Amino acid sequence: MSVITQAAAYAAPAPKAPLERVMIPRRPVGEHDVLIEIKYAGICHSDIHQAREGWGEAIFPMVPGHEIAGVVAETGPGVTRFAVGDRVGVGCLVDSCRTCEQCLAGQEQFCVQGATGTYNAYDRNGEPTYGGYSTHVVVDENYTVRIPDALALDVAAPLLCAGITLYSPLRHWQAGPGKKVAVVGLGGLGHVGVKIAHALGAEVTVLSQTLRKREDGLKLGADHYYATNDERTFEELAGRFDLILSTVSAPIGLDRYLGLLKVDGALVNVGAPEEPVSLNLFSVITGRRTLAGSMIGGIAETQEMLDFCAAHGLGSEIELIDAAQVNEAYERVLAGDVRYRFVIDASTI
Repeated sequence: MSVITQAAAYAAPAPKAPLERVMIPRRPVGEHDVLIEIKYAGICHSDIHQAREGWGEAIFPMVPGHEIAGVVAETGPGVTRFAVGDRVGVGCLVDSCRTCEQCLAGQEQFCVQGATGTYNAYDRNGEPTYGGYSTHVVVDENYTVRIPDALALDVAAPLLCAGITLYSPLRHWQAGPGKKVAVVGLGGLGHVGVKIAHALGAEVTVLSQTLRKREDGLKLGADHYYATNDERTFEELAGRFDLILSTVSAPIGLDRYLGLLKVDGALVNVGAPEEPVSLNLFSVITGRRTLAGSMIGGIAETQEMLDFCAAHGLGSEIELIDAAQVNEAYERVLAGDVRYRFVIDASTI
């Protein structure tokens, strides 16, 4: 039996409360579990939404973090996929029913019974899940992925959410040579989307509020960069794109962005605003356009994404921080003051 029954972590004790260092329980390593010594944990905007109950009532105390990169420290007796010392990652889900149509299709994120979130959820035994702002985590091997040696663990961590959140819709809507793809927002999600879309061979445009990050966007792989605070942008780019990915967490003018699509084009939202959005249906009717949403991918697709990123030398652009800086990092994320993902060095927890 595992000697790890507790782990140090940073938790929000209540909604909107500053995160603080605590000790949390970790379950014993079961038959098919791996104990992971966490090395790095990315800070996703989703962490802030949930810790501040922006998306509704949440579970407290909350240990956020679903961008986890680490090393296997122990394996259960039935584990076949991993060994002690393996470099591994954990993303946004740690379990699902495993028997429904979606789970059997490798799309555990759409589990009919509801996938179990890495944090702010209850596991199958009714115990709360705690995320990656911690020194250790115990996860079933079937919900753990391998991080290729070509990816450094610190830049790989954000790929477990940001990477798969962009890779999945880019693959689903067949981004590639001959396709014109726009990414709305050059932040933690958007910058990874630009890299992946470019590596897939698409012609990539960044649509950002201003031109402040233009040089960065072009270095990351964008072919074009436009400011959305300039109304001429929407005139010039009307009917231009096959696919637009909106990564921002604030409401955008859907009708304006739908107008940038070609016939049969798709506007896919991966950012999740806390407020409702409105739509004039003529924006989709005229042009047979699609307004869609996408979340993460399943476990197999997440592994595919990591292998793709490793093959193309794609990691996140990060700012490595100590755990004690997490509350400051939250405020900087909200202010847009990060290029482009904060990652916690778990050795400082």
